[in-house]
Amino acid sequence: MQKIKKFTLAAVSVSAAFLLAACGNSNSQPSSGKTSLNLMETDVVSSLDTSVTVSFPQWDTLVQTMAGLYRSDKNDQPVPAVATSYHKSSDGKTYTFNLRHNAKWSNGDTVTAKDFVTAWRKGVSPKAMSGYNYIFSNIKNADQISQGKKAVSSLGVKAVGKYKLVVQLENPEPTFIDKMVIPAFYPQNTRLVKKYGAKYGTAAKYTAFDGAFKVTKWTNTSEKWTAVKNPYYYAKSAVKLQKLNYQVVKDSNTAHQLFQQGSLDDAVVSGTTAQGLQNNKNLYHLYRSGNNFVKLNMAKGAVLANKQLRQALYLAVNRTQLSKKVLADGSKPSYTFSAPNAAKDPASGKDFATAAQPKETYNVAKAKKLWQAGLKQLGKSKLDLTLVASDITTDKNVSEFLQSQLESKLPGLKVTVKNLPSKSAYNLAANGKFDLYLSFWINDYADPYSELQTLEMTNSHNYGKYTSVAYNNELKQARKNAATRSVYFNHLLKAQEQMNQDYPVLPLYTMVEDHLVNANLKGVLWHKVGMVDYTQAYFK
Repeated sequence: MQKIKKFTLAAVSVSAAFLLAACGNSNSQPSSGKTSLNLMETDVVSSLDTSVTVSFPQWDTLVQTMAGLYRSDKNDQPVPAVATSYHKSSDGKTYTFNLRHNAKWSNGDTVTAKDFVTAWRKGVSPKAMSGYNYIFSNIKNADQISQGKKAVSSLGVKAVGKYKLVVQLENPEPTFIDKMVIPAFYPQNTRLVKKYGAKYGTAAKYTAFDGAFKVTKWTNTSEKWTAVKNPYYYAKSAVKLQKLNYQVVKDSNTAHQLFQQGSLDDAVVSGTTAQGLQNNKNLYHLYRSGNNFVKLNMAKGAVLANKQLRQALYLAVNRTQLSKKVLADGSKPSYTFSAPNAAKDPASGKDFATAAQPKETYNVAKAKKLWQAGLKQLGKSKLDLTLVASDITTDKNVSEFLQSQLESKLPGLKVTVKNLPSKSAYNLAANGKFDLYLSFWINDYADPYSELQTLEMTNSHNYGKYTSVAYNNELKQARKNAATRSVYFNHLLKAQEQMNQDYPVLPLYTMVEDHLVNANLKGVLWHKVGMVDYTQAYFK
C-alpha cells in the first residue's frame, strides 16, 4: 500500500481451531493496572470506509477495530477470523466460506455474509474513490465492473443465507486466502450503509465495528480519537486492553518528547531523531515488507521515456551511502522494486527480493556513458528534471541526497526539488506532473504481486506510465495459468527480471520503522506485512 505520508494454504478446508492460536494465550493476564494504550498517527483518518480512501492511519485503525474473514498471526500467515473454515472447488475457482454465528457488530447487529458482499461491491465499483478497486481483480467480473462495463451486482460474490459466503474467481489463485487479511476485504454493516449512505465511515456515529475495539469520539477531521473495547467482539476474552488513545503527531522530535513524558506508549521516530536514538533501550526496528523508491515518468513525450537515461539514473545512486550516512536509522539499501519479507521463491528458497536482484547496481562510469548517449539521442546537452516529494523531514533529506548524487555524477543534469505536503505531492504524481516522484509501498499481504501489480499498464498507481508488454504478460500468466505456487512465483520472478531491464523505478532503501516502545508493553504483533496489531497487547 502506498500511504499518503506520513500480505498457500494447501488444505481445502481450514479448521476453526486455529483461531485459538491466533488469539494468543488466554491465560496471559496483565499484571499492571494500565489498560489504556497511547498511540500516534502521522495524519488524520479522513474516512473509515475503504471504498472512499486508503491510507496508513485508516488501515492502522481498522486493523484494531475490524475483523475480516481472516487475520494475520504472529508469522504473517492467515488464520480464521469471521470465517471458521473454507472449501475450495476442485478447479480452484470457487471458495465457500463458513462464517461464525457469534460475530456481531458494535451495535449488536449480526455480522452476515451480506455484509461482505456489500463492502466488496462498494470497493470494486467504478465510483470507488480509493484507487484500490484493482485489489478485487480476478474475482469474477471485477475488472469489467471497475471499468464501468458491468453492474456491481454481477461481482462473483454472493451470500447464501446468513453464514455462507461464496466467491467465484476467474482463474485459480494460489495466494487468494493470503489477501483476505487486508482491510480492503473487511465487511461493512449493510443496514447502516443503507441508512447513512455517503455518511458511512465519516464519523464514529455513522460507522459500526466488528473487531476488538470500536472507535468513539472521532470525525474525519479529528486529531485525537479513542477506540474502546468492543463488548460484542467474538473473541473479547483475548482482549486485555480497555482503550486505545490516538493522537496525530507529525513531527518526529515531538513524538520522542511525548514518549519521554509517558504520553505515548509507541512512538514512531524518523530522520535525525531516530539517528540519535539507535542505542536507546526502548528502540525497536520493525523491518516492513516495503521499499522506498523513485518513480520515473515514462509517459509518451517525457524525456525519461529514454531507457538509457533511466538506467544511468539507477546506476548513479550510492544506496549504501544513503542508508548508512543519510538515514542512519537501520534502513538497508534496496535494488529491486520487490521488497524483502513478502515471500520466498519456492524454487530457490531465497527471499523473493534477493532472488530477483540485478547483478549491477552501482557504476558511476557506466552511468555517465549512458547519460551522454541518452542526451545525444534526444539532441540535448543538458537536462532539467523535477523531483516531487513530501515535506516530511526524511523525504527532504533523501531528496537533497538524490539531488546531490545525480547532479554531481551526471553532467548537464539539474534536479529541481519540490517538497510539498503529502497530499499535494501525491496529487502531482497522480496527474503525471513530475519527472521523478519519491514514493514508497508496503506489501498489503504476503505476496510480491501486491506491489508488482501496481506497475501494470492499467493500474491506477502506475503514475509513470510503465508500458512493458512483456512485464504485463508475466503478471497475466501468473493470474491465469498458475495453479501452483511454484509456477505462480516463477512468473512473478520473470516480471521482476523484466523490470530490472526497463528501469521504471529507482529502488532506494527498504522500509524500517523505528518505534520507541514502552518496556512494559507486551503482546503486540509486529507484522512485517500489513499493519501492527495491538488487539492482543497488554502491559505487564
